[in-house]
Amino acid sequence: MKYLDPKADLTFKKVFGEHPDLVKSFLNALLPLDEGDLIEEIEYLPAELVPENPLKKNSIVDVQCRDNRGRCFIVEMQMVWSPEFEQRVLFNASKAYVRQLGKGETYDLLHPVYSLCLVNDIFMREDSNFYHVFKMLHVEHSDRVIEGLQLVFIELPKFKPQKMGDKKMAVLWLRYLTEIDEKTKHAPIEMLDDPEVNKALNVIEESAFSDAQLRGYEKFWDGVSVERTLYNGGWKQGKKEGREEGRREGIKEGREEGRKKGSEEERLKNAKALKELGVSFEIITKATGLTPDKIIAL
Repeated sequence: MKYLDPKADLTFKKVFGEHPDLVKSFLNALLPLDEGDLIEEIEYLPAELVPENPLKKNSIVDVQCRDNRGRCFIVEMQMVWSPEFEQRVLFNASKAYVRQLGKGETYDLLHPVYSLCLVNDIFMREDSNFYHVFKMLHVEHSDRVIEGLQLVFIELPKFKPQKMGDKKMAVLWLRYLTEIDEKTKHAPIEMLDDPEVNKALNVIEESAFSDAQLRGYEKFWDGVSVERTLYNGGWKQGKKEGREEGRREGIKEGREEGRKKGSEEERLKNAKALKELGVSFEIITKATGLTPDKIIAL
């Protein structure tokens, strides 16, 4: 059996954008929902046409849906991390929240919006955790939360199965995204034994796609590779320029520190000579600017 990578635009949308039962299972597994708040039914929302950006057209895959309680869910796959992605996620979630109300409708009709962002890159290098939840909460009283928007970011390269504790479905879905690709000859038995993940595996079998779709699939990964090269090149150039700027600043600060140190040594030398000549501490202090303690220590 040969599979395609489920993270690509073609496969991700086919799995989670065409099968409500699969995206429901996926969201229930990966969102921080309490037992009584789990999603029961899902309907898809029409995707918006976004102006094409040649630098980002290959990195973002998204699915939007709503449950029977009116809650909105946005699922995004970011192939190449960029600092602007956080703002884009917040913008899209805020837009989905605002668009719930028509003119003259009251705010009590608003329902929460959840954005689940899967990042095939590492962007929080200082944090070993791969699962990050963002809410609007009181700075001093973190238990006081303004409900409405909730953003969840998952750094896929950091994921290790043992980090998810007892959340079996979360582990299976993240393993599905991180372990299955064109090199997979046999899917793990744990995935095959689960009806939903097994169905998701069947959807991405290579034989299920036409030649034209497979060419588009390859083109997607070529685009991601180019985009990653552009971003990494820009990051390395920025890092190099930062080092150069730091070196120049370091030289400047070093010279200044050297001048200060040289001046201090000169004053100490002069104070010592005056002290040896029997000049009073008061005069030495006025002449050199040194404190009495420093003059006594000479």
